[in-house]
Amino acid sequence: MIDTAVDLGLTPVVTLHHFTNPRWFSEDGGWLEDRAIDRFRSYVETATRILDGVEWVCTINEPNILALMAMMGQAQRPRSEDDEAAKWLSPTVEGAARPVLPSPDPVIGRRLAQAHQAAREVLRERTDAKSGWTVACQALTPTPGNEEKLREVRYVREDLYLEAARGDDFIGVQSYSSQAVDADGIVPHPDSPDNTLTGNAYRPDALGIAVRHAWETTGHTPVLVTENGIATADDTRRIAYTSQALRHLFAAIDDGVDVRGYLHWTALDNYEWGHWEPTFGLIAVDRETFERHPKPSLGWLGEVARSGGKGLEGPA
Repeated sequence: MIDTAVDLGLTPVVTLHHFTNPRWFSEDGGWLEDRAIDRFRSYVETATRILDGVEWVCTINEPNILALMAMMGQAQRPRSEDDEAAKWLSPTVEGAARPVLPSPDPVIGRRLAQAHQAAREVLRERTDAKSGWTVACQALTPTPGNEEKLREVRYVREDLYLEAARGDDFIGVQSYSSQAVDADGIVPHPDSPDNTLTGNAYRPDALGIAVRHAWETTGHTPVLVTENGIATADDTRRIAYTSQALRHLFAAIDDGVDVRGYLHWTALDNYEWGHWEPTFGLIAVDRETFERHPKPSLGWLGEVARSGGKGLEGPA
């Protein structure tokens, strides 16, 4: 896969761990088992054998979400119709909102930070790649008078992981929408016809908020936007959303944030959170025939990239 990408003129960004664990690893205690860090280090050492020529390596994808999944897995409970996680994973229709997921266990989060730092050491010893990890950034904002609650909520959900990226070559920012925090915590997205197919509010400004916060919290670690996009069946909305998101990104760059690149999520409509319904892709896929059909947004974003962002001038 790496060789094919390079042959096609693409720059591969490799992620070493993307949510899934070997079954034996999970059954033997998972990330909290005493040998977990050494096992992950051994895996990374093996993976480096095929990373020649790879410039960017992400150690762990969205460790804040991985910590939540590990916490849920530890509970070992069957899902019911009242389970908030089950509701969040179930298909929705555009406009409907999802419930707020619980906060991840910081004990698991700190263990993942240890695993990340062990992987970073291996990558620096054995490769020339830039290394970092990617964090799911919710672009949280306080309601009036709830700045302290915001700091509390944001620490266990994001900042623990952003702080662990200090000293990395880059921090991967993954951003889609924004949510407010009140005295009770995160405010659910309200039902709205503007909501996306994942139940998120239509907030292209979230990318700028997330990038600026990651830059400050990591102590000015360079930013690589590793995910940004919108789940919608309306490709004109995709273009409008991405255009606004990029304007906010360029505004952050103008203000001094060191942004090294932008990756759109995603090239192909794909399997998202247990089903095919939320379509993020620049290319549609017929799941019966596997034919691929480029959407207008693909050509549009390609031209934005080739022109260096020309045509996006104007207020964010």
